[in-house]
Amino acid sequence: MSFLISAEDLADRLGQPNLRIVDASWHLDGRDARADFAQAHIPGAVFFDLDAVSDRDSPLPHMMLTPTAFAEAAGALGVAADDLIVVYDTAGLFSAARVWWMFRTMGAHDVRVLDGGLPLWRSQGYAVGQVAAAPQPAVFDAIATPSAVAGLDDVRDALDGGAQVIDARGAARFAGQAAEPRPGVRSGHMPGALNLPFGRLLDPDGKMKRGDALAQVFVDAGVDLDRPAITTCGSGVTAAILTLGLAELGLPSRLYDGSWSEWGGRADTPVQID
Repeated sequence: MSFLISAEDLADRLGQPNLRIVDASWHLDGRDARADFAQAHIPGAVFFDLDAVSDRDSPLPHMMLTPTAFAEAAGALGVAADDLIVVYDTAGLFSAARVWWMFRTMGAHDVRVLDGGLPLWRSQGYAVGQVAAAPQPAVFDAIATPSAVAGLDDVRDALDGGAQVIDARGAARFAGQAAEPRPGVRSGHMPGALNLPFGRLLDPDGKMKRGDALAQVFVDAGVDLDRPAITTCGSGVTAAILTLGLAELGLPSRLYDGSWSEWGGRADTPVQID
């Protein structure tokens, strides 16, 4: 089964009682994604605030909540674990994959990402609305999947040969030639990590590549598809695009939740600059 859903398929499903549409837009430049949602969203969608639905006690951005806290947030949006959950964003594919990963990691049974996101939805002539849905609270039975999440020690072990670490950041940031957007975070990458900027997984129309074309993107980046993989990025958002791509190929991976915000912000982790 694909974890992607086309605009046509979603349009045909609008109005189904178990369908929950989630706008997961988030912007690295600080643009107000909620304001964008108020201007135009897929009818029936609710807004998932990625900054708010995260561990606010952690100094790191976007860290995963406890199962209890995630269940409360999802339930308040009217989402249950056995719903068909379709996640999208206004960029095409940027932050939606992170929220897809969060729902799956917390036990949701059927979560899809809208292929091409809101831009492709609109370009194909499907309607958008401005009236926010008023969801009825639901009970989300959260069951965490610890094996989906990698921590600092897991990444240390991986870099010693335990698994491949694949970094979704752009080439300039990976090489240390561009400054990190977060203060106090060093430039560069983990020694031994592979660089696969997330945009390489996408076609010009914003859809994710499929099949052999998708596999070749990973191979071209030096990824051995037969070895375990950990995905990473700046704060665990675009790493999920790599995780989604691997899942489309039928391959598991772990996502380093702290990502470069943790690794590059510490004094006891090695950093390589090319």
